[in-house]
Order: sequence, then C-alpha cells, then structure tokens
Amino acid sequence: MRIVYRLTSIVMKISPHSYKDLDVYLNAYKASIVVIKKILQKLPSSEKYDLKDQLSRSCKAVPRLIAEGYAKRQQKAGFQKYLVDAMAESNETGVGLEQTNDLYLENKDDKKLCEELIDLYDKISRQLFKLKNSWQNF
Repeated sequence: MRIVYRLTSIVMKISPHSYKDLDVYLNAYKASIVVIKKILQKLPSSEKYDLKDQLSRSCKAVPRLIAEGYAKRQQKAGFQKYLVDAMAESNETGVGLEQTNDLYLENKDDKKLCEELIDLYDKISRQLFKLKNSWQNF
C-alpha cells in the first residue's frame, strides 16, 4: 500500500491535477498564514496603512495568483503572466519582511522566524521562476 502511495505521489509531482499539487502553492499558502498570524501583529499601529497593509496584501496575493493562473494553464502566456505576477508579489513580501525585521523586531525568536520567512519567500520566487520556464514540459 505504501508503494502505491509513493508512486501516486511521484505521478502527481510530474503531472499536477490541481494547483494544490504544486509545491510552490503549498509553500506560499503556508507562508502567508504565518505572516498574517505571527508577523503582522508585531507591527506598530503607525504602520497600519503602510507596511502592515502592503505586507498583508502581497503575502495573500502569491497563492491566489498561483491558483488563478493554474486555471489558465492551457494558455501558456496566460499562466506565465500569473506566475510572473506571483513572483513580483513574493519578492515584495520578502522586502516587506526584511523591513519589518530591520525596523521593528527585537525579540530573538521573532527575528529568527522572520528570517526563515524571508528565506522561504526567496525560495518561492525561485520556484515560480523555474515553474514559469518549465511549464511547457507538463
């Protein structure tokens, strides 16, 4: 039974049946939840309409753009446009997290979490780039 599951898992990696089968989507979704629950609350009220608002919007946009673009995957240019937009939002989220870390976080654990998220958003951007360039192979 385990062997079949592993084979099924491998097949899903090669030919995704849903946007939820894409590792980049899963990473982006999980990262956005952590940003919203753990990082945004650390920002001061003076950032409510600036960094906090922008970080909230950009981190939510990444998985949404991947999911929306996946629906247009039959149109190579359409899907790639959404992936480029998702990459831009991912990069923007990374910069917002760097600013948050440098300007507002003082607790060692908060800084470590933020640095892990910065690294994860960098990975997400690289995954999006690779997916955009290799999509014709699916």
